[in-house]
Amino acid sequence: MGRNSRLVYSTETGRIQPQNEARVPVVPAADGIVRIRRETKGRKGKGVTTVSGIPVNPDELKVIAKSLKKLCGSGGSLKHGVIEIQGDHRDRVKGELEKQGYTVKLSGG
Repeated sequence: MGRNSRLVYSTETGRIQPQNEARVPVVPAADGIVRIRRETKGRKGKGVTTVSGIPVNPDELKVIAKSLKKLCGSGGSLKHGVIEIQGDHRDRVKGELEKQGYTVKLSGG
C-alpha cells in the first residue's frame, strides 16, 4: 500500500434509513398551551400569524391549518409543526381554537 491508497470517497455506507423501519407520526411534546404570535423576522417585513403547540398528529394538523387559512381568507403553510398564516389574524385564530377546546395564549409582540 502506497501513500495515495487511502479511501477518499465511498458509496457503500452513509446516512441511509433502513427500509424496514416504519415511519410513525410523532406528536410533539407540549405543555397543553397553544401559542399564537405575529412574526415578521426573515419575511421581508411581511407579517404572519404563527400557531404552535397544538398536540395532534401531523395529518390532523394539516386539516386544522387548512380550516384556519380558510377562516382567515388567506394563504399560509405548515412547517415543522408550526402553522403559518399570512397576515395578522391572531384574534380570529384565537377565537376559533378556543371554540375547539384548546387553551390558547397570545405570545410575542
